[in-house]
Amino acid sequence: MTDLHPVRRALLSVSDKTGLVDLGRALAGRGVELLSTGGSARALREAGLAVRDVAEVTGFPEMMDGRVKTLHPMVHGGLLALRDDDAHLTAMDEHGIGGIDLLVVNLYPFEAALARGAGHDEMVENIDIGGPAMIRAAAKNHAFVTTVVDVEDYDALLAELEANDGRTSYAFRQRFAQAAYARTAAYDAAVSTWMADAIGQDTPRRRAFAGELAQTMRYGENPHQSAAFYTDGSGRPGVATAVQHQGKALSYNNINDTDAAFELVAEFAPGDGPVCAIIKHANPCGVARGATLSEAYRKAFDCDRTSAFGGIVALNMDLDEQTAKAITGIFTEVVIAPGATEAARAVFAAKTNLRLLTTGGLPDPKSGSLAFRQVAGGLLVQDRDNGHLPEGDLKTATRRAPTNSELTDLRFAWTVAKHVKSNAIVYAKDGATVGIGAGQMSRLDSALIAAKKAERMAEALGLPEPLTKGSAVASDAFFPFADGLMEAVAAGATTVIQPGGSMRDDEVIAAADDAGLAMVFTGMRHFRH
Repeated sequence: MTDLHPVRRALLSVSDKTGLVDLGRALAGRGVELLSTGGSARALREAGLAVRDVAEVTGFPEMMDGRVKTLHPMVHGGLLALRDDDAHLTAMDEHGIGGIDLLVVNLYPFEAALARGAGHDEMVENIDIGGPAMIRAAAKNHAFVTTVVDVEDYDALLAELEANDGRTSYAFRQRFAQAAYARTAAYDAAVSTWMADAIGQDTPRRRAFAGELAQTMRYGENPHQSAAFYTDGSGRPGVATAVQHQGKALSYNNINDTDAAFELVAEFAPGDGPVCAIIKHANPCGVARGATLSEAYRKAFDCDRTSAFGGIVALNMDLDEQTAKAITGIFTEVVIAPGATEAARAVFAAKTNLRLLTTGGLPDPKSGSLAFRQVAGGLLVQDRDNGHLPEGDLKTATRRAPTNSELTDLRFAWTVAKHVKSNAIVYAKDGATVGIGAGQMSRLDSALIAAKKAERMAEALGLPEPLTKGSAVASDAFFPFADGLMEAVAAGATTVIQPGGSMRDDEVIAAADDAGLAMVFTGMRHFRH
């Protein structure tokens, strides 16, 4: 096998015609014979290039609405033949099969059809058959054949040909073969996942996941770990689709925390008013509503000013100048919002280390999708937690029912608790968190930590008493004993929201009644591990 192999004959058959004509001209300029199909051949021919139709090569016309055009030995023999195998060369001569040295194919736009919500029949017609078959054949024979599947790689191909006098190196062909198989794998993953959903198969025997490299990183969670960020093509508004306006590249931890922040703030519709969430290590250290965005930020910041330092700020509406000025009062890693005014961007421009991301919209917190996590030897796969409480779905468990204002704070605290690592305890008052206990092994400890943080903030703010006095408290899962509830009482909470369902519910309800609390059950829990 020779390391450098010349490109004398190329088959170009693409769905995305971007750059096709320029590529065709460059190849033709090197004396490469061009083969093509359908719309690709037409585009090349209209540009004045000499193109031979695959139908002429195979002796069969395109048929069945284009479903059958390249599935033929004249094509696949040209792709798969080993150029250093005498038996293969003899077979080529006997059957008049010409070698194909370069395959340029991109596939039917299945993922794009899926993203726009195409119907079943259209989805089926967007399942490419001939394209993946040719790609796999060419990539298998990368000892001699170069395979290009992405428009973004046309320039790299032409640079390789220029550097090697019309030839490609084995290392180049290897690298592009790997990319080719990754592309067909991702394509098949999209098809199989769509089909499982279409037939209502929640747990198919085999599941495939795919992603496209968006960013390589200096390191992962820690400097000794390598890392990269891949997007899944879903287009869900967030860190994966955001435009970064300034600041250095996002780190692994930045992306993880920014995603947590934006998914939390998206729970609050802009039509219901401004909301700000400040996140540290994927947990909220403050979330608040406000009459203005700057007020929402201030109230969120006042929940835990210490933890907010170096955190992530997420907003449910466009960042304005006043809020930008408030945010620059402390060191902040990332700010993410649907948009930002020019004045706000000008404020941030002086903070070169601060990253500003805009997404153009909010993700739908009620939409369904899959979430997965790696464990040793496998993957845990589940539906995204998109559980919500419709109006009227709360059950009052105590003698006293919550007032309307208490009910508003209960719902706010419950929504935030959904995004706090379990065991989660969230105190809220007047549309703002005033104490958050996250990720403890005991619910009692979470209640104590949240209350202690509120006490420290009261001292820092010069308040006569912690803001947990008169607050609502949310627990992401039931209270297994009354002790955690009584810590909330000691902190000054007057009303509680929790799933219920403990064997000791009666004991907990009795303790709440004795303390004069109003407690409601959701019937739904929000564990977040």
